[in-house]
Amino acid sequence: MMFGPFERAVAGRYLRARRGERFVSVIAIFSLVGIALGVATLIIVMAVMNGFQADLMGRILGLNGDLSIYGAGRTISHYEDVAERVRKVPGVISATPLVEGQVLLSAGSYSAGGVVHGMTRQGLLDLKGVSSSLVAGTLDDFGSDDSIAIGVTLADRAGLSIGSRITLVSPDGAATAFGTVPRVRAYHVVAIFDAGVNDYNSSYVFLPMHAAQVYFQMPDKVTQIQIMVKDEQNIRPTTMRIVNAVGEPGLRVLDWTNANNALFGAVQVEQNVMFLILALIILVAAFNVISSLIMMVKDKTGDIAVLRTIGASRGAIMRIFLMCGASVGVTGTVAGTLLGVVFCKNIERIRQALQKLTGTNLFNPEVYYLEHLPAKLVWGQVVEVILLALSLSLLATLYPSWRAAKTDPVEALRHE
Repeated sequence: MMFGPFERAVAGRYLRARRGERFVSVIAIFSLVGIALGVATLIIVMAVMNGFQADLMGRILGLNGDLSIYGAGRTISHYEDVAERVRKVPGVISATPLVEGQVLLSAGSYSAGGVVHGMTRQGLLDLKGVSSSLVAGTLDDFGSDDSIAIGVTLADRAGLSIGSRITLVSPDGAATAFGTVPRVRAYHVVAIFDAGVNDYNSSYVFLPMHAAQVYFQMPDKVTQIQIMVKDEQNIRPTTMRIVNAVGEPGLRVLDWTNANNALFGAVQVEQNVMFLILALIILVAAFNVISSLIMMVKDKTGDIAVLRTIGASRGAIMRIFLMCGASVGVTGTVAGTLLGVVFCKNIERIRQALQKLTGTNLFNPEVYYLEHLPAKLVWGQVVEVILLALSLSLLATLYPSWRAAKTDPVEALRHE
């Protein structure tokens, strides 16, 4: 056994301060609280970053597809043949042709830029990020040439509901002697969705495939084919199989790692930097452990000399103070881990409570892209934080414990 009963008894006595020894005990308590807060903060921030990355990836991929096939000349004419070839590739869930275009969305006094996605009713049903999040209307009437599905944010801002009319204005119109006349067409709202991503809810609208082809003047053509796969995390092999299946140099296959590489790369870099910065909190708390132990060794110099004279070895003295420092580190780490995990499990409730208490919006979806505060605990990272805190706490106890073991009992008792 590393720590004997004698060493545990003496260490426990030193950790329970008596009258006149309160100052050293207070410093030890602050060290414990510092380690606990550092560990909790690191766990919470890493969980929020993980949740943000996972939620962002899930929503973006759920709405944009895992891969897309684009035509070199902006459009694809034989899209049904290409889509059928792609659907036969192992690992592919769906391949949906769609027409995409930029428009001006107008309703009454409201107007804003938007993106039109034209697809078949079955294609929209396969897009679970939209079809499974309808807040009003149904997709039963989605198919007529004057039907449209819009996001909940756009509906709120423009004052639209089921049956309302929204006008699409495209700058690519007919050329006349007086200039280009924009194309203007009104559609009836048949469905309102809440995709959970503010940008999509406010600026993306869905038209039936035929209506979009007529509006953008591209009969029997699409701008891309959107593909969903089974394993989006390991998408490279599937991408290569799709490229081989398509087999046309005029068609370009782009997966989510290329399309959103900068975004997800920035999130990963931010996560690593935040880990390093917040780890410094634990390091500062470890320095407090050093200072409290040094003061304890100075305060207990006479006790150390007496223990040495009655037979305690230098190793026993060192283990006594190692145990004192380790107790602070372990207790702080356990408390911080519990606090961090409980906070992460209830983070959305805590946010809502703080918003009601302060009367401010702590997580604006228009700024942070998502509509709730996500948190995803990765237990491997929690273990890393625990090991980091315990390691720093143990290292912080080594020097004061070594100083205590080096105390000369003759010199110490000479001044008593």
